[in-house]
Formats: sequence, structure tokens, C-alpha cells
Amino acid sequence: MEAEHRDATAVFEEHRTLLLGVAYRMLGRVADAEDVVQDTWLRWASADRDEVRKPAAFLVRVATRLALDRLRSAQSRRETYVGPWLPEPLPTDVHTAPVPDGADRVLLTESVSVAVLVVMESLSPLERAVFVLREAFGFPHEEIAAVLERSPAAVRQLAARARTHVAERTPRYEVDPVQQRELTQRFLDAASRGDIQGLLDMLAPDVRLVGDGGGKAKAPLRTITSADKVGRFVAAIAQQGVADLEFTFTELNGAVGLVGLLGGKPAAVLLLDVAGGRIQSVYLLANPDKVAHLPSR
Repeated sequence: MEAEHRDATAVFEEHRTLLLGVAYRMLGRVADAEDVVQDTWLRWASADRDEVRKPAAFLVRVATRLALDRLRSAQSRRETYVGPWLPEPLPTDVHTAPVPDGADRVLLTESVSVAVLVVMESLSPLERAVFVLREAFGFPHEEIAAVLERSPAAVRQLAARARTHVAERTPRYEVDPVQQRELTQRFLDAASRGDIQGLLDMLAPDVRLVGDGGGKAKAPLRTITSADKVGRFVAAIAQQGVADLEFTFTELNGAVGLVGLLGGKPAAVLLLDVAGGRIQSVYLLANPDKVAHLPSR
């Protein structure tokens, strides 16, 4: 019995990263994704594993269905969310994270970006599940059909609709980590000095700033658009409290980001979309519930 338990644990741990990746992309919350993985383990531990020919398929099916249940209830709660909604930042290491068979490294990284996760919020739960399994992880339509208990033809339609929706609404930025880190540092320096002109020199004319305070921290209740408005807003809030924060670079959602620490604990996250040497989007996350899981110092 102990040997059987060890075997079951080993098989599950082999697929844990995959399950967490699927659940996080579907839900946009780290804690919810981890809960899905834990519930999947409970189902796996109590299953008749002699009847399971493909453990990976079984585990992904269970995790996806559990995530779908959570996603449906979460979407109704987000209708009353205060201000714009952003996903919880996920610490990542795109250089060492394993790539599942059939998955593409670029697509895998893009599918965890804040921009794509925000767009996926407007998909139906089934479309989101298909998009994640097909586009991010490369599962065949037939396997996805078995997971969702739909026909392969229906899954192909869902996949095409979701892919088109995401492609039309997600800007395509070439991520240069060196340039992104440099611009992020310059952005922080200019903001802390209240240097509006310095900020304007870095911002694209149609730049947008999305802030998420969740009604629990100060953040704009609507997306701010245009270089002038974003520059002045950033300079103003930086003068109000940035001096109290200690910023540290870290990789979040496959990109370079800044975590602002207050008393050694995470208080805010800043992520920038960069293209053509200019900042295209600014994501400012201040909801304490969404940054508490990040490493403290």
C-alpha cells in the first residue's frame, strides 16, 4: 500500500506544473489554481488507478472541470468587482519551465501574459478552457473533446472562435527583456522625480494604464488612455507614496516586472508592455489580496 501511494504521488508530481499552468490560465488567480491542483490530487488519490490508462489525460480532465466550475462562479462575482480586473501576478521562469509535448514555447509564454489573460476574461468558460488546452498546451481537439464532453467538431468551432477573439484584441509586442528592464527602471526613476516630460518621452501616444485596487487600495476606476494623462497620473501618485516603497525586479507572467515592498511585504506590482522602444501599456496592481502571495523580504 505504501509503495502504491508513493507511485501515485510520483505520477501526480510529474504533472503538477502542467495542472497548475492549466488552472492558472483559466482562473487568473494563483490561490484558486493551487486549490484546483489540491482537489485534483484528492480525486487522483481516491481513483481506481488500475482503470486509468493515461494518467496525464485523467489529471488534466479533472483539473479542467474543477477549474470550469470555479470560473463560472468567479465570473459572476467579477461583475461587481470595483474598477478594472487584473490577474494575480505569477512568478515565472520562462527559461527553465518545462514545455509540455505539443506545446510551443512562445505561445506558452504569451498565454500567461497579463494582456492575454485580460482578454481571456471576455471568453465564455468553455472557450477559455479550449483556448488554454489547445493554444497554450497543444492538446489535440479529440482529447479536449473528451475532457469537455463535447464533439471534436464543437471543440474546433470553440477553438477557432476563441483564437480569433484573442488575436483581434491582444496587441502583439516583441518582448526584449533587456529593453523592458531598462525602460521600467527609467520609468520608475522619472516617476519618483515627478519628471512628466521624462515620462512622456517613454510613453507611446496611445498608451493605456490599467489599475487594479479592487476597492481595497487606491487605483483608477477606469482605464487611463493617452501619454499626457498617463504621465501626469503616474507622476502624481508617485509623489504621494513611492518614496515609502522599496522596488525589486522580478519575472512575473513571463516578463520583467517590479514589486513594490512596504516594510518588506509586497504592496504593489508594476508591469509594462514595451514595443518599439516605447511603453504601450502600464499595469498597476495594488489590490492587497492579489499581491500577498508574492515573496517578502
